[in-house]
Amino acid sequence: MIHAPKNAGLSPGLYIVATPIGNLSDLSPRAAQVLAQADLIAVEDSRVTAGLLRHIGTKRPMLSYHDHNADRVRPGLVEKMGTQAIALVSDAGTPLISDPGYKLVRDARAAGHIVFTIPGPCAAIAALTLAGLPTDRFFFLGFLPAKEKARADAIAEVAAVRATLILYESGPRLGATLAALAQGLGDREAAVAREITKTFEECVGGTLRTLAARYADAPPRGEIVIVVGPPGEAPPPAEADVDALLSDALIRLSTGQAASEVAKATGLPRRDLYARAMAIKGEA
Repeated sequence: MIHAPKNAGLSPGLYIVATPIGNLSDLSPRAAQVLAQADLIAVEDSRVTAGLLRHIGTKRPMLSYHDHNADRVRPGLVEKMGTQAIALVSDAGTPLISDPGYKLVRDARAAGHIVFTIPGPCAAIAALTLAGLPTDRFFFLGFLPAKEKARADAIAEVAAVRATLILYESGPRLGATLAALAQGLGDREAAVAREITKTFEECVGGTLRTLAARYADAPPRGEIVIVVGPPGEAPPPAEADVDALLSDALIRLSTGQAASEVAKATGLPRRDLYARAMAIKGEA
């Protein structure tokens, strides 16, 4: 158990406090100190946060702040920040990730209050580190829409994104979501992470179709993170398409500038494009 120091005093403002996603030992000493000293904690579920406060041996006033009451509660919270230290937590992980917290930060800044961040656990990042998929570029999607058409449209929007995709999902919807991802993205490499930092943590890898079959009739419990690898290398553009791009660019630009523009657009070597542009000019 962490025993946080008392009464050291916090400056008025908003404190964004990341909390454990499973293992309570992941709460940072700084986060424990802020929670123990905050004048008020805005919480997603007071029962969950009360358990965390018991873990650090303290009690603090709490106020519910969630999707259903955020618009009504937010103005009062922002007003209090002028004289009080207000902490914002979610049930697990970093606030603002798939929750309405960003509007509180926005309004706090607009009112001239200081916003502090106390970083820590985040399920999306934790799953990315477990998946064994490329980490140099990643795109967080949160939860996909529940309705089939809206879900398919959302997947289509990111099909060409050359980055690893990270999604949140619930157990009962996991199989259907994996099948929809396979349909919209192709059979990419992926991983399903669940119970992260808990006793039965697991991260199962495979193709999207393999994972969809695995979980079709055996949905796991709890919230889950899906990590999907980026698309394969795009095929090189056809020669006729390259010539069309160069011809268009040569109307507006010098030969060298046209070659540079098309090189940037296609990823082809500028030297080769310059030679082709010179040939096109000679043919004209």
